[in-house]
Amino acid sequence: MNIPLRQWLDRLFTSLAMLSVLLIVAAMIGILLPMVWRGGSAVVFRGTVEFRRMQLEQFNRGDSAAVRAEAEDAARIRQHAYEILDRFAAGLDTSELETKVKQLHREFGVQLANREIPQKQLSELRSVSKELRDELLKAFEAEDKTQVLEHLDAVMSHSGDERLKGTVAAEFFDLARQYRDTVANVDLRRRSEYADSLKQVKDAMRSLFGPRPGERLPALPIEQYGSTRWDQAKQNLDKLLWAESWTGSGEGQTLTKSRIPREEQFAGTALAGLFPYVRDNIQGMLRPKWTFYWQYFTDDSMSGHYFGGVGPEILGTLLITMFAIAFSLPVGVVTAAYLVECAGDGWLTRILRMCVNTLAGVPSIVFGLFGLAFFVIYLQPKLGLPGSSSIIAGSLTLGLLVLPVIIRASEEAIRTVPQAYKEASLALGASRFRCFMSVTLPVATPGILTGLILSMSRAAGETAPILFTAAVAMGPIPTSLSQPTRTLSYSSYDMAVGDKMAMLAPHNQFGMVMTLVAIVLLLNIAAIVVRGRMSKKLRGQ
Repeated sequence: MNIPLRQWLDRLFTSLAMLSVLLIVAAMIGILLPMVWRGGSAVVFRGTVEFRRMQLEQFNRGDSAAVRAEAEDAARIRQHAYEILDRFAAGLDTSELETKVKQLHREFGVQLANREIPQKQLSELRSVSKELRDELLKAFEAEDKTQVLEHLDAVMSHSGDERLKGTVAAEFFDLARQYRDTVANVDLRRRSEYADSLKQVKDAMRSLFGPRPGERLPALPIEQYGSTRWDQAKQNLDKLLWAESWTGSGEGQTLTKSRIPREEQFAGTALAGLFPYVRDNIQGMLRPKWTFYWQYFTDDSMSGHYFGGVGPEILGTLLITMFAIAFSLPVGVVTAAYLVECAGDGWLTRILRMCVNTLAGVPSIVFGLFGLAFFVIYLQPKLGLPGSSSIIAGSLTLGLLVLPVIIRASEEAIRTVPQAYKEASLALGASRFRCFMSVTLPVATPGILTGLILSMSRAAGETAPILFTAAVAMGPIPTSLSQPTRTLSYSSYDMAVGDKMAMLAPHNQFGMVMTLVAIVLLLNIAAIVVRGRMSKKLRGQ
């Protein structure tokens, strides 16, 4: 091969190598950057007054007086929206009005019984009350607006009766006036259609602002607050302002999604003014502010990771990873030392190496099933421990998973130690064991740490081995190694496949993944720094 061709090929391969490196970097940026960007929104975001109220009430965090004053100001702006909603709802769901009318009739009867009036007058007033009750009930049941007004006029014809003034029966006239105003802009024939849409409006309002003032507080924290984040608020506001429906052009045709403004859907009714009011005043109703929620890395989660942070998950991940490395590193180094220094190159050694290489390619779910059968079901009861998931079982399972990587990396590191170092140590009278501990192992340590770095990364990110042996989706912080724990990898998996929480709080799922990647990077950086310092020390720098 002539020199120009060799130079051209050398430049070609150099360019291809650089291109490969750039492609790897681009792929990492393309994968990690969106993950970090979306995961970072779990820590830095625009928090609403609902978030600050939740932090105060659930974690006792924040300025109590300032938060409560802010919540009261927001509630005053929201009150007008609730009043619009109530006025419209009164014309659709008349069950409460019917109950109130019947109750007024009974209370008026009790009030008359306690008065000393002639029996004839008593009978007349009871008859009037019964007539007012029946007319109002007929008005509530009627779907024709003309009939409704006729019944209401019949009620109001008694408003000048002096005998009813100052009594409970006077409230009949207040109800008649209110209902007249309610039905003025409502097509009563579309009650069922309006009722379905009104339920969607109420659900969207609850998602935005939480329970109404005066309502009974729900038991679950997720239902006690409205939108705690501005990005969530914008999604819920869209559900409030727009009605979605799926329609098909014919049988067997694909359904198409259509959206119409709710303001148009409720045009001509009292509710139509709700939507522009909320849209124009949403900032004052929720008061979003930029928030740095660093407690995300220490707080416990609530309501299935809807609120709170990933503190227990970080602790569980570190515990399982560290105990797995503590088990596999000594075993792996000793095994590698035996294979290189003592075993020779016989058929037994070749079988052992083949087994190690085979284990390195076994799917992780197989290790998980083995850990369940051996450590959880068989070994733990033999040792007097509960036969259930535990940190120790998960750590041993992960330790077996990463053991082949540590053995192979340690074996190669030990084999690369110059033979002259060993011969010099033995010539000075050192035993083979002392030679290994004083010369071979320190020189091979940087290479062993390379295997350690790879093992930690894999152990921290695995889900399948701890699925059956150590991890739980929700639970208390463990107080012993015989208890299960939450981990970042399993919790992220559980959010994705276990329920709809990943759709409700996607920032938390991305936040878990971002935290896991950050932990792996920090562990790797720490190991790389240690390896670099040891390498410099060995070189005498």
